[in-house]
Amino acid sequence: MRQRSLTALALAAAVAVGTAGCTVERHWGGNTAKPGGGKAKVGLVTKTDTNPYFVELRNSAAAAAKANGAEFSALAGQFDGDNDGQVRAIENLMQQGVNTILITPSSSTGVLKAIKDARDAGVLVIALDTATEPADAVDATFATDNFAAGQQEGAYVKAALAGTDPKLLMVDGTAGSSVDTQRHGGFLKGMGLTDSSPAIKGHTNANGDQSLAQQGMENLLQRTTDLNSVYSMNEPMGRGAYAALKARGLTGQTVLGSIDGGCEGVQNVKSGQLAATVMQFPKKMAEQGVLAALDYAKTGKKPDGFVNTGSTVITDKPMPGVESKDTAWGLQNCWGGTE
Repeated sequence: MRQRSLTALALAAAVAVGTAGCTVERHWGGNTAKPGGGKAKVGLVTKTDTNPYFVELRNSAAAAAKANGAEFSALAGQFDGDNDGQVRAIENLMQQGVNTILITPSSSTGVLKAIKDARDAGVLVIALDTATEPADAVDATFATDNFAAGQQEGAYVKAALAGTDPKLLMVDGTAGSSVDTQRHGGFLKGMGLTDSSPAIKGHTNANGDQSLAQQGMENLLQRTTDLNSVYSMNEPMGRGAYAALKARGLTGQTVLGSIDGGCEGVQNVKSGQLAATVMQFPKKMAEQGVLAALDYAKTGKKPDGFVNTGSTVITDKPMPGVESKDTAWGLQNCWGGTE
C-alpha cells in the first residue's frame, strides 16, 4: 500500500479527489482554525497517496466532508515509514488553518511531537487505521483492531491446515510499525505459535509493497520449499507472495492468508490466489472521523479513546469455528461501512 529515497521531497503533492467532487488544495500561511465557529476544516494525512487502501480512505473522507459542507485537504508521505513527510504534512495543514487533522501515522511514535504541537494549538487530532504509542498522544483512534484481525487470519489458516503441523513463511510489513507488530502477533496467536516456534521457516519484510514481497518470497523459497502456509500482512504483499509461489509450482500445497478486504483482494480470494482475507472498513473510519470533526467545529466537543471499526474474514472455503462471509458478500461490501 514505497521504497523511495529519504532525501527526496517527502511531502506528496496535494491531490484532486475528482470522484468525490472535492478539490484538495495546498495553502501556505494562515492560522489554525478555532473550534466552536461551526465551520469544519479537515485535513487528512495518510502514509502514502498511492496505496489503494489509503486512496479509499482519502476518497471516503473527501466525500463525507463534501456531503456535510466541510473544507477538506489531503496530504501524504511518499512511502510507508516516511515520518518526515508526515511531519511536514501536519505543519502544512496547520498553516492552512484546519481545526481537525485525521492521520494514519507511518510510525506509532515518529510523528508524536508534530501531533502534540497541533493539539497544543487547539487542533483535534484523530488517528485512523493506525494507533499511536501512547494511544493518548491523539484525542481518539478510529481503526481496525489489528491484533484481532491478525488473529482471525491465523485462526483461518490453522483451521485450513486441518490438523497438519504448520510449515510457515511470513511476509511482514514495515519493521517496528504498530500495525505490522499487531497483525504479526495476532496471527501467531491465532495459529497457536510464537516467534520462536520451529514451525516458522522464515520471514521477510516488504513494507506493504507487492514487488518487494515477491522478491522476499523468492529469496525465502531459495532456502526451502517445504512449506504449507504463508502469512501476508496485507493484500498487495499477498499477491507478491502468490506470484513467487506460482513460479515454483507451490500454490496447490500452500494456504495463503492476508488482511485488507479491498475489492481486488476479494477477487484474489474468489480466484483462489488467497485462501482468505480479513476485511477492514476504512470508509467507516473516514466517515466517523469527519463526523467527529464536524461536531468539534460546532461544539468544541472532542471524541476520546479507541473505536474498533471491525473486521470480517472473507473466504469461499469456510472453516469450522471461524466466522466468515463469502466473496459475494465481500464484493458488495469491500472497504465499505458494513460490518
